[in-house]
Amino acid sequence: MGTAHARRGNTRQRIQDVALDLFAQQGYEKTSLREIAERLEVTKAALYYHFKTKEDIVISLFEDLARPCDELIAWAGDRPRTLETKQEVLRRYSEALRDAAPLFRFMQENQATVRDLSIGESFKARMLTMIGLLKEPDAELKDQARCVTALVSMHAGMFAMGNVEGDPEEKRAAILEVALELVTAANTAAAPQD
Repeated sequence: MGTAHARRGNTRQRIQDVALDLFAQQGYEKTSLREIAERLEVTKAALYYHFKTKEDIVISLFEDLARPCDELIAWAGDRPRTLETKQEVLRRYSEALRDAAPLFRFMQENQATVRDLSIGESFKARMLTMIGLLKEPDAELKDQARCVTALVSMHAGMFAMGNVEGDPEEKRAAILEVALELVTAANTAAAPQD
């Protein structure tokens, strides 16, 4: 709850939120910077101070999600490849995704735009790195599938659970629990027995 209030006070983040909202309502292509400025009740010049184009807004949203991902990848790279590390990767990623549901919805609905802006490739590369942190290359295929599914379920869960009644935090916790179960099953089966 505190995050939403903090975001409202930050002009850059308010622009991002309003832009995503308009993109969702009427589509990326049909939304203009002027409409975004009008919705925010600011001049186009004030909007230009933060973003010159719609593309700049979308790229900034990806960069905001990429930053915690990159920090997480760096953190995990310095840790032993234990089940505990992998579980912590999922917990931290769940936190990073807390406010990213609108961005994932945008990605889903505007796949061509995402590809054209080349942010799709860098996002895909990060996801492959994240999957690499969770799975062992020599693990059985079904355990590799569990690790891939754990990460994908965190993204898909944000869409699917949006239509399920309940508190957003409880839904996020439920998605995380399922992802943790998958990674735990994959890494417990693969762990050598003493």
